[in-house]
Amino acid sequence: MSSDPWGRVDDTGTVYVRTAEGEQVVGSWQAGSPEEALAYFERKYEGLVVEIDLLERRVRTTDLSAKDAMAAIDHLRTQVDEHHAVGDLDALRARLDSLVATVESRREERKAQRAKQADEARRAKEALVTEAEELARSDQWRAAGERLRALVDTWKGLPRLDRKSDDELWHRFSHARSAFSKRRKAHFAALDAQREEARKTKEKLVAEAEALSGSTDWGATAARYRELMADWKAAGRAQREAEDDLWNRFRGAQDVFFAARGEVFAERDAEQAENLKLKEELAVEAERLLPVTDLKAARAAFRSLNERWEAIGHVPRDARPKVEGRMHAVERALQESEENEWRRTNPEARARAEGLTGQLQAAVDELRGQIDAARAAGNNARADKLAKELEGRQALLDQALKGLQEFGG
Repeated sequence: MSSDPWGRVDDTGTVYVRTAEGEQVVGSWQAGSPEEALAYFERKYEGLVVEIDLLERRVRTTDLSAKDAMAAIDHLRTQVDEHHAVGDLDALRARLDSLVATVESRREERKAQRAKQADEARRAKEALVTEAEELARSDQWRAAGERLRALVDTWKGLPRLDRKSDDELWHRFSHARSAFSKRRKAHFAALDAQREEARKTKEKLVAEAEALSGSTDWGATAARYRELMADWKAAGRAQREAEDDLWNRFRGAQDVFFAARGEVFAERDAEQAENLKLKEELAVEAERLLPVTDLKAARAAFRSLNERWEAIGHVPRDARPKVEGRMHAVERALQESEENEWRRTNPEARARAEGLTGQLQAAVDELRGQIDAARAAGNNARADKLAKELEGRQALLDQALKGLQEFGG
């Protein structure tokens, strides 16, 4: 018979382990000496010690879930309770009991942490909703629109709440955004209506200008053309395409009249030569406004120059195209700057670009999630197929984002 502090082997080859509850049969050993039997079962005990050491380390240093940890503890406890090892099994049971307490403590800590995170997420989303509802009443269309888009990005980065709370807050958030969009749309629809009214007014001015173009009542007609020009400026801008066409007709009618008057007043060539000199000086001043750096100031300065220009009178016919062409070039540059500013700040076009970008981004995000899920499930064939589809969607998204940059954000 052979023994050590934790076990022994009797004459029949039966191996025992000593526990607080008394000796327990470990197993039977017939293949070698008693010392070899004890050594074998002691090694099994050492294996259990190693497994418990590793489990304790995982519980302390990793994010091992409570469920998985308890399953591992139960598995080791079963091995210890089956008494197939020689060593201080009671000490191993105590370590497993302690580990259960640690896991339970970690479980409670994580539960409290999740509750804290959920509370923080709720407060954050409530704050977003409150701000969105305030922005919904704003008339700062561009700034408020950009801020609402930023709030959406912030919302997407926050954890989800319970379904009922999350849905209620999202409904308020979405309703605020919709209310703002409707108000903004109505505002710019009113601007469009104003442009349409300007178009109708200018069509009437053009009709009268064209009717007057054949008049030989030089003084009265010239005075009326000046009044028509003042009315033109007061009418505001029409839609770009209509504005250009109406302006060409309006100025063309005046040109016809003043050309005829110029022929009648050929004897005033000396005066017209002086007019040419003055207009060339104004053209130089106008050209100094380019390139446009301050559109508002440039428009005001050009209006002043144009009023002085109109007050000067006519120049010799052969010099008129060149000098007027210089002013027209400056005017076109100002109009182009104004149109560029309108296109850059056009909320409807930007909204359409953002809507397309948002749809493509959502599709890309959804495909990425499907790819991750497929790979996690071991379905690499589906993941590869989805990855090819993702390449196409990502290319479209990149193009959409590039287009969106043209709006300045």
